[in-house]
Amino acid sequence: METPASSPAKPESPRPRALFLTLTLLTGALNAIGFLALGGVFVSVMTANLALVGIAVGGSDPDLARNSVVALAGYIAGVLLGARYGERCERRNRPGVRTLLGSELLLLCGVLAGWLVSDGSPAAHLRTVLLGTAALAMGCQSATIRAAAPPEVSTTYMTGLLTTVLADLLARRRPDWDRAALLAAIPAGAALGALVVGTARTAAPLLPVVLVAAALTLSGGGPGAPGRADPG
Repeated sequence: METPASSPAKPESPRPRALFLTLTLLTGALNAIGFLALGGVFVSVMTANLALVGIAVGGSDPDLARNSVVALAGYIAGVLLGARYGERCERRNRPGVRTLLGSELLLLCGVLAGWLVSDGSPAAHLRTVLLGTAALAMGCQSATIRAAAPPEVSTTYMTGLLTTVLADLLARRRPDWDRAALLAAIPAGAALGALVVGTARTAAPLLPVVLVAAALTLSGGGPGAPGRADPG
C-alpha cells in the first residue's frame, strides 16, 4: 500500500488538470519554435542551455553562446519578476496568477507581432529580441505554476518529474496518469510547434498565443479553478 509520502499532490478537478496540460503543450511548442527558428536553443530548458554555453565556448561558436545566454537571461528575469509579483500579491491578499498569465500572453503577442513584421524570417538582431522575449514568457510561466500548482507539478522543466515517474515505476507503485500526461504533452507540443514552423512558418508563434489564451480562460475563478490559482 502506498504511503502518504509517495502519493503525489494532484489537482482537485478537471479544470486545473486541463490548465497545467495546456501550459505544458505551450512549453513544448515554444521550445520547438525557439530551437528551429530562433537560434538553436531552448526557451525553458535551462539545463540544456547551460550545457550549450559550454559547448559554444569549447567549440568557439559565438552565435550559439550569445543565443544561449540570451535565453538564460530572459528566463531568469521572467522567474524573478514573476516570483516577486506573486509574493507581493500574497502579502496583499490579492489574486496574482491570472495577471501573470496575462503578462505571458502579452509577451507572446509581442513575439508574434515581431515575427509577422519580419514575415517569419527575422533578422539576427530581431531574432535575439524575440528569443529573449519568449524565454522571459517561459520564466513568467514557471513563476505562475510555482504559485498555482501543487508542489510536484511543473509545466516548463520535466527532468525531476521524469525521475519521479521512473522511481515510482521501479517501486511498482500505481501509475500517476496526470504526471504521465504532462510528460507526454512536452513532445506533443514540440511536434505541433515543429509542424507549424514547417508548414505555416509565417504564423508559427500564433500557436503559443492560442494556447496561453486558452490557459488564461481555464485559470478563471469558480469551483473548477486551481486551488492556489489566486495565491493571495
